[in-house]
Amino acid sequence: MGALIAFEAAARHESFSRAASELALTEGAISRQISQLEDYLGLPLFNRVKKRLTLTATGRTYATKVREDLSRIERNTIAAMIPQDVNKVVELAVMPTFSAKWLIPRLGEFQQIHPDITVNLNERPHPFLFGDSHLDAAVHFEHPSWAGTVQVHLFEEELVPVCAPTLKNIEQCEKAVDLASFTLLHKTSREEAWPRWFEAANARRDFDFLRGPRYDLFSMLIAGALSGVGVALVPRLYVQQEIADGRLIIPVDKSIRGLKRYCLVYPEHKEMSPSLRLLADYLLECAAQARDAPCAMSVDTESENVSGK
Repeated sequence: MGALIAFEAAARHESFSRAASELALTEGAISRQISQLEDYLGLPLFNRVKKRLTLTATGRTYATKVREDLSRIERNTIAAMIPQDVNKVVELAVMPTFSAKWLIPRLGEFQQIHPDITVNLNERPHPFLFGDSHLDAAVHFEHPSWAGTVQVHLFEEELVPVCAPTLKNIEQCEKAVDLASFTLLHKTSREEAWPRWFEAANARRDFDFLRGPRYDLFSMLIAGALSGVGVALVPRLYVQQEIADGRLIIPVDKSIRGLKRYCLVYPEHKEMSPSLRLLADYLLECAAQARDAPCAMSVDTESENVSGK
């Protein structure tokens, strides 16, 4: 275990001396432990060129796995030290922006109703095998190929264009095609989103709707819109507060639905715990309220691409 801890620190810093300082060991002790680990594995984990230390390709992959395992051990150790009924704990997998923008703001009310239930959130941007994890359920996009799961529909994603009210010349935007003259912010995994929005709005097709910067996360798109970088196409539920506060506006009242569907996902051969059942019922109630909320004029569309976060 000591060698793995030393390796993780050295890999993170790409420095034996900084790892030694962090762990209160000598640089020689760090070097010896990593050499022993490399001997055990039968392969080098670092490239040592003069005084420069870099990870090998194998070392980089191994470091990621070791970091995850050490984090899990730490989490489980802390959990073991806290007396609690395991049936009162729900381990929920979530997508980062969705959890920050929609789920967490609703957990306060759930906690007030059920103060004895602890809901732990675990970031999982992609489908995973429940059998290989400690997780009880997930709130995720619908994935038809997610084997061994039950997927309960919550609501469809609704994408709306948003921008800062101070974006230059945005007050001159009167119809959908006018947005083509502004910088369009794209989600990296959603290349089809803006073209579909313009198509649904019956906009002319002689514009390059794919131009503009790409961001990996919706949270980045929202930050870009707030900062005046351009116009972002994002889920309405992620920006409700910003719109209500006047920090973002919807320049053209047109949205598209059906690209993604949010679901509660749980393993099909594992019975729900009473705590998970209570959480599931609460989320279904919140989802029903979200579906009934007033929205912009929208157009249903379909997509076979169901990855994202």
